[in-house]
Amino acid sequence: MSLWSSLYVGTSGLQTSHNALNTVAHNLTNADTDGYTRQQVEQSDKLYLTISKTASAVSPQQSGLGVSYSNVKQIRDYFLDRTFRKESGRSMFYEVSRDTLLEVEDQLGEMNGEAFQTQLSDLWTAVQELSKDPCSSVTQSTLLQEANEFLSRAQAVYDGLSSYQDNLNLQVKQQIEKINDYGLKILDLNDQIRAIEMGGIEHANDLKDQRNQILDELSKLVDISYDTDTFGNVYVQIEGEDFVKGSTCYQIGLNADSVTGFYTPFWPQNANTVPGSDEFPNGKEMLMTVDGVLKRETTDNGVSKVLTKTFNIENALVFNLNREISSELGTDIGGVKAMLLARGDHRASYADIEGGNYDRVSQSVLMNVQAEFDQLFHNTISAINGVLAEAAGVKNYNIAEGVGTAADKDGNAVTLDKNISIIPIDSANPQGYLTNEEGIPYQIFTKVAGDGYEKLTLNGVKFLDDAGNQVEIPDGDYWVFKNESTDPEMIYTLYSLSNTQINQELMQAPAKLGFRLEDGSEDLATMEKLKAVFTTEKYTLNPNVLKQVSILGYYDDLVSQVANSSFVYNEIFTNQENTVAAAESARDQIHAVSSDEELSYMIKFQSAYNASSRFINVVDEMLEHLLTSLA
Repeated sequence: MSLWSSLYVGTSGLQTSHNALNTVAHNLTNADTDGYTRQQVEQSDKLYLTISKTASAVSPQQSGLGVSYSNVKQIRDYFLDRTFRKESGRSMFYEVSRDTLLEVEDQLGEMNGEAFQTQLSDLWTAVQELSKDPCSSVTQSTLLQEANEFLSRAQAVYDGLSSYQDNLNLQVKQQIEKINDYGLKILDLNDQIRAIEMGGIEHANDLKDQRNQILDELSKLVDISYDTDTFGNVYVQIEGEDFVKGSTCYQIGLNADSVTGFYTPFWPQNANTVPGSDEFPNGKEMLMTVDGVLKRETTDNGVSKVLTKTFNIENALVFNLNREISSELGTDIGGVKAMLLARGDHRASYADIEGGNYDRVSQSVLMNVQAEFDQLFHNTISAINGVLAEAAGVKNYNIAEGVGTAADKDGNAVTLDKNISIIPIDSANPQGYLTNEEGIPYQIFTKVAGDGYEKLTLNGVKFLDDAGNQVEIPDGDYWVFKNESTDPEMIYTLYSLSNTQINQELMQAPAKLGFRLEDGSEDLATMEKLKAVFTTEKYTLNPNVLKQVSILGYYDDLVSQVANSSFVYNEIFTNQENTVAAAESARDQIHAVSSDEELSYMIKFQSAYNASSRFINVVDEMLEHLLTSLA
């Protein structure tokens, strides 16, 4: 090898060691940078010059041209990345569920603040005091006051739960916006990485770190799968649907319910467009729709106009919330899904339980508590009103099918419910015991919307008692109690927290209750029935619970259910945190920067640099000696 060739060998060693030292310095500088992956130098020998070939030689005589800085690779483990991201998503799911139950506990006020149990106990105490002296205006007034406080406190709890639903709804919107932003960033990083690495010389490792960091954050919010193609592009799927693919980011749309305002994430590319809608391309902003209608303002030849596009999102939902939540099925991954499940899709009431729709609310933390809490309220006020109605003379019957007629005050035909509660109207002397001047039974709790009793004329209606025996009722005018619907949508028919108020007539004049019979004696029988409202064990939390409890026991079981669920979710979350920490630790051992290891590499490459430098100096001295001697 000539001395001039030797200079190239030394120079290549010098340059390669210098670049390797820069890589080590880059690792040390970013040792504490979030998402940074340590980089490792790969070196290889350059081409060889063939000096001679002979048939007798085992191999040709060759001379090397030095070393090259061939690659700087990231040290990552694909399987550890997948494990970490999957467990991070599961951890976020249970963290959201736990935090929701903690918020429910705060709303009930059992841990601190004003506990609802206190107000329930005060109402029970007021009933007990009334039973001791039912004709006293003081005990009557106290009952009405405590009933009003009970209503106000119950509505405050329910409103608090509803407000948290709205809070979760806002979080869903914010997280979907963040997810869409992540998708656009991944798309942009794909383009940048591909442009840099297209020539095969440079490596966009720092940009890849940014992309991996985004995938880490995205995996906490939703269940993702991803892969990398031969060009270095990362493709991402969310819940099995394409999110980032090729040159497109399929952003998630949000459909806002016109009644509740609750957002439902959907895939616009999978939604059916209603015929007659304007066609326009999906821009890079998030789709915001109300009842499936997307509006966008545009300009056509200088004239501003609004384009509308209507979607049917039924078959384009991002999340299937009807599936059982299970780690085995992999359905417990992602904070956004947990938010949607916890929030539910409407304001739940007791009708969701009584109407056979409990499966619709059972998986939602907030809707489940809303429905059970509203059922507690409904059972309490319905029982109290029922005792007063029975004392006033209201009778409960079933209607025989297809017989008799009913007409309202205007003579219009009225369809009667199968179960009916009625009290006859004495036109000569309408006011009776525990009724007002018109003969309508007093109710402590009344509906905000919808009448409690309606005046109907009944002719030829056949009534059946509880045993199915026919009961003869004279034709005439009756006050008929409008039964509640078991349809949650029929809010105006419900004695629910959102449709109940205190009877203002009784609040202003509690003495109208009286509780004194015609013979002048106190109505002790009604008092015993009022006390039995709180002590009779005939209620269950929901259809899946067989244990029957009293009103007071119902609330205790409700609180215990919330506390137990909160404890379970907290335990799962704690265990999941440990799993995530273990996965992260295993991953850090692979791709995190070790200062000691990098310092050892620094010494190694510095020594190589010095050796190359000395080699060049020796060759330089030899050349100088030859040139001086020849001169």
